[in-house]
Formats: sequence, C-alpha cells, structure tokens
Amino acid sequence: MRRDRLLVAVTLVTLLAADIHFILLPRLRTCYQLPRESCSCTDSSLENGAAATVPWTTSQNMTERGSKLERLFRHPLYNIRLPELGPEERLLQEDELMNNCKRKVSRWERLKKIYIEAAAASNITIPDHPVTFDPEASWLQFHLGISRYALYSGDDSSIDRLLRDMQTAPVISADFTQDQKALKGACDCSQVLCRVLDFRRVPPVTGRFINVTGEILYITHNEELRSVFFTSPANNTCFFAKCLYVCKSEYAVCGHPDLLEGSMSAYLPGLSIAPRISIPNPWIRAYSFTGTEEWEVNPLYCDNVKKLYPYNSGNRLLNIIDMAIFDFLTGNMDRHHYEVFTKFGDDGFLLHLDNARGFGRPSRDVVSILAPLTQCCMIKRSTLFRLKLLAQSEYRLSDVMRASLSRDPLTPVLTEDHLQALDRRLDQVLRTVGKCVKKLGEPPVVITDFVESSRVTTSNR
Repeated sequence: MRRDRLLVAVTLVTLLAADIHFILLPRLRTCYQLPRESCSCTDSSLENGAAATVPWTTSQNMTERGSKLERLFRHPLYNIRLPELGPEERLLQEDELMNNCKRKVSRWERLKKIYIEAAAASNITIPDHPVTFDPEASWLQFHLGISRYALYSGDDSSIDRLLRDMQTAPVISADFTQDQKALKGACDCSQVLCRVLDFRRVPPVTGRFINVTGEILYITHNEELRSVFFTSPANNTCFFAKCLYVCKSEYAVCGHPDLLEGSMSAYLPGLSIAPRISIPNPWIRAYSFTGTEEWEVNPLYCDNVKKLYPYNSGNRLLNIIDMAIFDFLTGNMDRHHYEVFTKFGDDGFLLHLDNARGFGRPSRDVVSILAPLTQCCMIKRSTLFRLKLLAQSEYRLSDVMRASLSRDPLTPVLTEDHLQALDRRLDQVLRTVGKCVKKLGEPPVVITDFVESSRVTTSNR
C-alpha cells in the first residue's frame, strides 16, 4: 500500500512539473513578457536629422496581441519620428489646395451643364450627379499629407478612409489620361508592398468591381472615350485604349457582360499646383534584342553614376537602390523612369509610379533588377532593418502581405506562389547585402538615412 501511495505521489509531482513547464510558464511569459531571446538590432531616429538607436526585442513583439500585420505596424521601426514638417517640407499648403479645388468644382459645374444640354438636344440622357466641395474629403487630406519624405505618413488615418471611399463612392464621370497607363492587380499589390516596406511612395490603390457600361460609357463626357467602346460577339461590353503601340480592338478589355475587375488609384495633385519631373533611371534597360546598356557590361558602372548629378550628393542614389529592391521583390523590370516633385529639389523621395509590370512569373527571379544594389553596395540603415524584420517568422513578408491584401474587395489578389516568391526574393536581397558587408565592411554599406545634399532645393533657389 505504501509503495502504491509513493507511486501515485511521484506521478502527481511529475504531472505538476510538466504542467508548470509546458502550460503555466509560457502563460507567465506572455502576461509579464519575461525575456527569452532578444535582437540587438538598432535603427536611426530621424528626429532633428540626428542618428540615434532604438533597441527592440523579439520577445516583446512576439507576445503583443493582434495579427502579424498589426504587430508589424506597431513595431518601433515603423514608428520612427520624422522631423517636424514646416511649410517647405510639405508639398501643398491648405489654402492653396482648397482654392484650387473650389475652382475645379465651379469649372466642373459649368461644363456639366453645357454637356447635359448638348446631350439632351441629341436625345441622349446623361446622369446628373450633384458635386459639392468638402474640405474634409479623404483625397484632399491625402494631398495635404504629402511631404518631402513620403506620399503619406505611417499613421495617416485618411489613407484607410480614402481606400474605403475609392471602393464604394459613386462614379460621377470618366475620362482617360494622355499617357494611357494601365492599372492592373499588380498596381494594387505594389501599393500594399510599398506600405509594408514603409516606403509609402506608391499612390493609394484598391480593387473594385466596375460596371463599364453604367460607370464609364454612360457617364463620360469625352467623345473619344465613347468611340472605343463596342459589344463583342459574346455580348460583352468592351473598350480599348488609343496609343502608338498595341492599342487595338484585339487587345480590348471586356466586362462580363458589363462587370469588370479593376484597380482604382488615387490621383496625385495636379501639375499646376504640384509640378513633377520625369527622370531616366540610370539603370534603364536597352529595350531591344541586340543592344545593351553600360550597366549590363560594366561592373564598375556605379562608380561613374556616383560622379554624376544628382547622384553625387544626398539621398538620390540610396532612393534609387530602395526602388530597385522594391522592383526586385515585385519582379518589375520596366522601371525606365522615375518622378520627383520639383518643390523638394534633390532631397525629395522618388515616386514609384507605373507598377503594372510587377508580379508576373513568380518562379522567375530577375537578379539584374538588383544591379543598383549589387554594383553600389549601399543601402539605407532603416531599409535594411525593416527587411531583416520581414524575414523573421513572426513578421514574415508573405504573411503580412496576405493579411493586408485580404482586405481588398477583389481578394485573393496574389497567388500563394507569388507570396512565397516575396520571401525567396527578400532572402536574396539580404544575402546580397551580406556579401557587400563581408567584402567592404558595414560602415560604407549601411548608410544613415537622410543625408542632406550639398545643393539647395528648387524652392530655395
């Protein structure tokens, strides 16, 4: 009997120890954030342009509640304070933007009245949607938030409101741009990736179902746009673009029969109040089967670029390398130009426009897209630390992209193969940086953010 009691006691003690080790202790770690392992990563604080370190621990972030995406945006690396924005750091002043929009609304009302009267004379009915000026409109707040550093700040609540508005707001008119840029699902994914990387250089984009008959054909005031619509043999409403290349009816876009999936992109402020310039990418491709560019045959090409304006000072070259990393992750080989707002001169960020060629074949990694990084062996410190963070299991890039894109009305937008390709390409970027550090050491490779250029900006000239 005593032996049985001893055996029972030993068994109970063993079960209690196992319960403490496997159940109670992990819960205590979660509640009190007991240290388990830490990462000594640091990052640059951008406050007042000074470099400081922000330590963070893996255990702290692993135990925070919420999804991986929510934890990512709460991470210190995504909450670095920028210098306080003065008038010269902001793209637009409120009075300037509001007055411009009021003039546009007045002009729209005048033109709409003329067009409706002309349409009535031809027995054509045009929907009359009332237009009012709302200074709190999400797209106006988006325009006011554009600064020298990005299109919007990481905590700008107007962006989520803008995305919801673009998904549901009624369409009151339709037109086309002269450059005929296509908007595809790749643009939507590129905008989400740009936000996840904390670049914020792609205009907000969201998916939406569009009735091409009721929301384009019947409401457009542009006769040229009306002329490219036709009904296919399958009784679907189709339209095509007018341009110099493959813009023919054979390459038309069709609804089923009227409904079409599309990407809605927020417009940037007009060129009359926010002029931009387009600049050839130093690593532009030859776009021919026989020709080659110098960077494709000269491994020391970056040394030549560093001697040229505007890459010989400031952040322009580092921003080009950021853009190359972004394009490599998406697989976009078509970055022939980039745009900048002229107000910010040489120190402004680069707009990542025209991303329609991204997210093509997930099985193909075009390493040549990374040429700016491999040849220059330079990267921003903040960019590197965020890439390292996204390579960790608790913040895995594919997982946060999947979570972010799940909010899109057209979900699923990316296939699992595309999501896995992001992780694979991210690992390749980090290996490339590692080789540079091994070859040159860390100081010349990992560069502190926001180095002031030696030239004055356009607004100060």
